[in-house]
Amino acid sequence: MKFVDEAMIRVEAGDGGAGCVSFRREKFIPKGGPDGGDGGDGGSVYLLGDSGLNTLVDFRHKRVHRAERGRAGMGRNMTGRSGENLIIPVPVGTRVRDEETGELLGEVLQPDEQLLVARGGFHGIGNARYKSSTNRAPRQSTPGTRGDKRALMLELILLADVGLLGLPNAGKSSLIQRISSARPKVADYPFTTLYPNLGVVRVSERRHFVMADIPGLISGASDGAGLGIRFLKHLERTRLLLHLVDIAPLPHAPSPVEQVRTIEQELGAFERDLSGRERWLVLNKIDLLDDDALAEARDQLRQTLDWLGPLFCISAATGAGTAELTAALMQHLEHRQPEPADTPAPDSDQADDSWHPLG
Repeated sequence: MKFVDEAMIRVEAGDGGAGCVSFRREKFIPKGGPDGGDGGDGGSVYLLGDSGLNTLVDFRHKRVHRAERGRAGMGRNMTGRSGENLIIPVPVGTRVRDEETGELLGEVLQPDEQLLVARGGFHGIGNARYKSSTNRAPRQSTPGTRGDKRALMLELILLADVGLLGLPNAGKSSLIQRISSARPKVADYPFTTLYPNLGVVRVSERRHFVMADIPGLISGASDGAGLGIRFLKHLERTRLLLHLVDIAPLPHAPSPVEQVRTIEQELGAFERDLSGRERWLVLNKIDLLDDDALAEARDQLRQTLDWLGPLFCISAATGAGTAELTAALMQHLEHRQPEPADTPAPDSDQADDSWHPLG
């Protein structure tokens, strides 16, 4: 299934049903008085968080969603039937904006959470409601009000604890494949990752966290180079960023220092502030260097960047250092936001397999 993280739709709530003008006419009751009933309320449109969905691709095929309108009132004080509400399932993590005004209408962050995006029209009033001691034969009624009609921009933002950053071929997909059950495409050419991937990293039976891998960035991504920065939004809800650096680049490739500065520049250019998010450096491909060369490259990187934060050395290809990295990540996440010990781990296969749109 193709991964789609943005979609524009139109939602139309139902109009309220009109009130009825009617008078009671029965045998031997020539002047029975007004008995026109009210109309029914129009149906509203709600978005519903569905944990079984992971993409907005369905909204590329159906763009207009209408709730049922209310029925008109009838004689004998019969009220019109209210229109059925329309419930639209969306992936958890969906952000909703009004396309015309840019107003943020809300976010769906939990399964089964509902978000009202278009309110149905109010019912019309029948003439029975207008009768009084001075107005015994009212002929007034009101039509129902119109339901809201909106053009919406749906934006899916992944929910993950840890987000991966790096230039193309830094080893992000290899790392998430090594430490989780996710199976993203891995190859020896740039931009093998075209869509975000999610993986559940299990440290123990009841200790786990979710990691997100986004397509690699290059210099000028903020101006549209490469895949641009459209996928950086998926890092907004992460609690920690892992910045992967190729510690043994090819001769004409950017140096480790240049790799870090390129990513920092693109983070700063992103319209949503990610540059201040907590970030760890992870030096990958240490299996290509001996111990002395690795120590020299690591020390030079620290000194040149004046890096005082956490720094890890790993090999996603061999698995060296990945156990220490995942243990440190788990400990850090638990320290920042402790979770109940009896929280069941999500279904790894379901969580991981759902993010492979190319099969």
